[in-house]
Amino acid sequence: TRKRMTTRWMQALLAPLFALFCLAAAAQVPQPPRIPARSYMLFDASANQVLAARDPDIPVEPASLTKLMSAYLVFDALRAKKITMEQKLPVSERAWKMPGSRMFIDPSMQVPVEDLIKGMIVQSGNDATVALAEGVGGTVEHFVELMNQQAKALGMNNTSYKNAEGLPAPGHTTTARDLSILATRLMQDFPEYV
Repeated sequence: TRKRMTTRWMQALLAPLFALFCLAAAAQVPQPPRIPARSYMLFDASANQVLAARDPDIPVEPASLTKLMSAYLVFDALRAKKITMEQKLPVSERAWKMPGSRMFIDPSMQVPVEDLIKGMIVQSGNDATVALAEGVGGTVEHFVELMNQQAKALGMNNTSYKNAEGLPAPGHTTTARDLSILATRLMQDFPEYV
């Protein structure tokens, strides 16, 4: 009987402590971030779980995040051996005259693909992006067609590309959800470039 009393006393003591521990743990669960953006999505790709979101399906202008799809197509062309990192691509007048962010290439240059990729990703160079688009797609217009085909193939059903670099254009839109699909597939399909 003394053993039973000790056990009941322990249970009586531990039950409130356990409840207090559970309340403290629940209080530490992070709340969704307060972000002054009209649309966002925080996605855990390893767990395939949305952690937080606000209006992830409303159309937004992707701006330089357009270059994520351009990079996807360039990485795919590298894997298919249509181009190589060492290959030098010409710089068209169109690429040279691109407004906005640039890596400052000009028509007198032949630039290695590796350098153009760095210019596109690190500097967000519109000139580098156009040179890559022409090198992979033949023309920017054909490259943009390939971007839209790839978006559909990835399930990015609310995305429409009008250019390769992300300058504003009517109908050039995506969603936070579609961008999460693209970012996840970039990491999964091309881990060597992460």
